[in-house]
Amino acid sequence: MPDLSLLPPSAAVDGEDLRIGGCLLQDVAREFGTPAYVIDEQALRQRAREYAGALASRHPRSLVCFAAKAYPSASVIRILAEEGLGCDVVGGGELRIALAAGVAPAKIVMHGNAKTDDDIRAALDARIGYIAVDGFDDIERIGRLARGRAPVLLRVNPGIDSPTHAALATGGPGAKFGVPAAQVPEAIARMRAVPAIDLRGLHVHLGSQILELDQFEAAVAMLASLERFGVYDLGGGLGVRYVPGGTAPSVERYAAMLAAAARRHLGEDIEILIEPGRSVVARCGVTLYRVVTVKRSSRVHVAVDGGMGDNLEPSLYGQRFAPLVVGRWDAEPVLADLVGRHCESGDVITPDVPLASPRVGDLVVVPVTGAYCFTMSNNYNAALRPPVVLCGGGEARLAVRRETYADLFAREAGLPVPGIGSLA
Repeated sequence: MPDLSLLPPSAAVDGEDLRIGGCLLQDVAREFGTPAYVIDEQALRQRAREYAGALASRHPRSLVCFAAKAYPSASVIRILAEEGLGCDVVGGGELRIALAAGVAPAKIVMHGNAKTDDDIRAALDARIGYIAVDGFDDIERIGRLARGRAPVLLRVNPGIDSPTHAALATGGPGAKFGVPAAQVPEAIARMRAVPAIDLRGLHVHLGSQILELDQFEAAVAMLASLERFGVYDLGGGLGVRYVPGGTAPSVERYAAMLAAAARRHLGEDIEILIEPGRSVVARCGVTLYRVVTVKRSSRVHVAVDGGMGDNLEPSLYGQRFAPLVVGRWDAEPVLADLVGRHCESGDVITPDVPLASPRVGDLVVVPVTGAYCFTMSNNYNAALRPPVVLCGGGEARLAVRRETYADLFAREAGLPVPGIGSLA
């Protein structure tokens, strides 16, 4: 039997098929096509409850804000909002998605290293919970645009290099994010001189896919060396397990460590916010593909009908995955490169991976693609971005439809859609 430990908790073998959320994946693929993103709705709800409960049970004055960038779909964020989560957004686009999903404005935090006037104006108009000031230009913009007092947090660069991919590290001394600790007193003084700014607390975020909990405690200790406040946003960044041999801290351990570190360094009478993204949605989602061709030469290339158009993590971060060929549970595995259909040698979903006797037409499921794959989906080679399908209670429903060729032309000024049979 295959290792299902990376799949959503509901995953189960059903003969030559797999069920997720009670739905047969072959049925999902036939109804919605491939490639397709599939989300286990109940797993998503349970993960939201796990996060909220783990933190609130240890620190009642707390709020979990989902990092919208991990899955900026109103359909997905609506589910998390129904379970009580807030949202952390970057820019006016993610803000509008969060509001459309029903997130209460008071539970929204906006950050970003280069907020425009439009971004800040949108945050002020929506009366969100906090704007995270990322630099001195944010202070000027808020002071100029705000009509009343705007609650803000100051994002501090802690100068901590985290052991993650360089593109995912945001807290090191060379990062573009936040105000260096040496400049924090000046930033605080400037904000207090602006009547429109209501400085409530401090914000810190180390990065993403962080697997060592002591990094988070170091960030809390650094904040304690600065002026004390009533609100602390400790960011997100907890990593997840992508391959069978990998390990990652549990939400319970993470929450326990943060709450204990906050009590030890900052005191108990504070409000704590956290902003998890990847660790909320990653395992809840899988991607379905069909094998298009198998080539055997000096290497075995198994090519599917998606690739870097729907999963940029291998190309950007070298992330490995553990795909399964659905139904070939007893077949002899071959060592192959699972590659995509795009005209790019770097379009490799995972190299040197054992695949069970793959053949043209087989369904391949790639686990742990619930975070950032939908976010970074693109139109390389004019490919159509995949749909998002929610599975739960044995029913599959469309959350985000597949892109159409008409969508590709929608932004072209004055050009008709070519009529090529069913492609129009």
